[in-house]
Amino acid sequence: MNIQLLKTKIKSSLLWLSAILAPLTWGGVGGGLASCSDFLEVKPLDQIVLGNFWNEESDVENVMAGCYLSMQSQEWIDRAIIWGEARSENLMGGERISDDTNLSNIALENINPNNGYCTWVPFYEVINRCNTILLYAPKVAESDPNYTQSELRATIAEASALRDLCYFYLIRAFRDVPYTFEPFIEDIQTMDLPATPFDQVLDSLTIDLERIIGDAVQFYPVTKPAYQTGRITQDAIHAMLCDMYLWKQDYQKAIEHADAVILSKQRTYNEESERVGGVSSGRIDRLINGYPLIADVYAGGNSFGRAFYSIFCEGNSSESIFELYYNTDDASFPNKGVSIRYGSNDGGNGSFCPSDVVANDISDGQFAIYNNRYDTRSWENIQRNGASQVVAKYASQDAIVNITTSPYSSSYGQRWPKDRCHANWIVYRLTDVMLMKAEALVLSADPTGSGTLSDDDNTRLRQAFMLVDAVNRRSYGQSQTASALTYSRYTTKTAMLNLVYDERNRELMFEGKRWFDLVRRSLREGNTNYLISQAGRKYTNNKSAAESKLQRLEAIFWPYNEEELKVNTNLVQNPAFGSSDHSIFEVTQ
Repeated sequence: MNIQLLKTKIKSSLLWLSAILAPLTWGGVGGGLASCSDFLEVKPLDQIVLGNFWNEESDVENVMAGCYLSMQSQEWIDRAIIWGEARSENLMGGERISDDTNLSNIALENINPNNGYCTWVPFYEVINRCNTILLYAPKVAESDPNYTQSELRATIAEASALRDLCYFYLIRAFRDVPYTFEPFIEDIQTMDLPATPFDQVLDSLTIDLERIIGDAVQFYPVTKPAYQTGRITQDAIHAMLCDMYLWKQDYQKAIEHADAVILSKQRTYNEESERVGGVSSGRIDRLINGYPLIADVYAGGNSFGRAFYSIFCEGNSSESIFELYYNTDDASFPNKGVSIRYGSNDGGNGSFCPSDVVANDISDGQFAIYNNRYDTRSWENIQRNGASQVVAKYASQDAIVNITTSPYSSSYGQRWPKDRCHANWIVYRLTDVMLMKAEALVLSADPTGSGTLSDDDNTRLRQAFMLVDAVNRRSYGQSQTASALTYSRYTTKTAMLNLVYDERNRELMFEGKRWFDLVRRSLREGNTNYLISQAGRKYTNNKSAAESKLQRLEAIFWPYNEEELKVNTNLVQNPAFGSSDHSIFEVTQ
């Protein structure tokens, strides 16, 4: 990690909290944070940490809030988008791409160690704060009688989960990364750590999360509804573990954790139905193949987009598991990552726009992405303005699809202003977990690779299909009681796996998932053939050069930034990007 920069950030972190947190309300509900004392502005960090600051539970809570605020920063969201989406077939350079040479190079798959988006400080900043909480929270519990052991255990679970989530992002982006549970507090500490191998980090993360999941909060008070999706819960940790076990290729464990989330959502749905007297009492969610999903069709049946509005515009929907919350009443802390990368109503169309392969998929009849012309997500995800197209998801405040016209027509709410975007960034939601379970079910079939499916294997494929069909069905503009998919077309393991990946892309497009999905499949299959067949579709003039680079498994990860290599001599550059001497690379100016 960049030690000098990290030192500067860490030393100012508590001072930053005193300036930033006091005027904010955490999560927008439940009243303001306890204000940090004036002494934070004048006393050095070591006195704050070792003496006056870590005395009460509110001190711990304030630093915890700082962890979430760091994840809401433009730098963190930038990397969630760029690492998880920009290299996939979904995005290409938009009208503002020329403003940033680093982004221009990423759009051309011309990535070098001097690229600024290869820096990882925003993630290590959160990791270090979490490690600091884990060090000092037990000492606070000893001195504050109101800070109970159960509350302490919940704090440990929350800080551990946020730290582990950041590490999970890092290994999916860079593969091997410096890994420590020790906080960096003093200058005398040495943090020039070598990179820990991907598998070792992943093993450690799953062990850690399994250890603490039972201590995490299951339900926050009903008076603080945004906490339920805006802070770590047991469901959020189950979703993380489901994801991690997919990467570990432990499919039974992935299914178990997916089931825990699905059962939780089904239980909440049933309890709410009993409370309001049935599903017809103004409910917008309904059971589709037995799964409680928000219906996308509005009353009357001719307009779609209700699920889109609830999930991406209002936020904190019934399907949400964990999302980063931006208070609509607070103009001082918008989601700049979304407004800059995906566009705004007063700042242009953003650095990225939908690639031609996804934007024209239905109009050109290729159906390489969307299964049919009745999939309303094509209009909800993408706003078309004549010959140009922009990302609607997250950036627009509404999207309504009229299915009575041929082809469908759509209208959109105003795009968020660039300094007022309050679209929550979703990390996990129910359909994501459902489709992860579907992937695990498919991959657990025919484990010997014989090519012959047993009755149990066929049952697994059928279960996977029902999960995919439920997600697909709610966006089928013809009827949510009918299916656009036919099981008989996907009776082989490969066909069903491809269906799952296609549906994940349709459902989770622009949410920072696609590139990670392609990387996970490449690691499992030991080659990049599928990744190239998908991501390579967006390239035109530089198609052969981009695909040639992606032939190597190492190249689907990111290089260590050259500044990291300068300050940490224990890091060895990703071999796909040469040595630490970046002069051997072609650099676009």
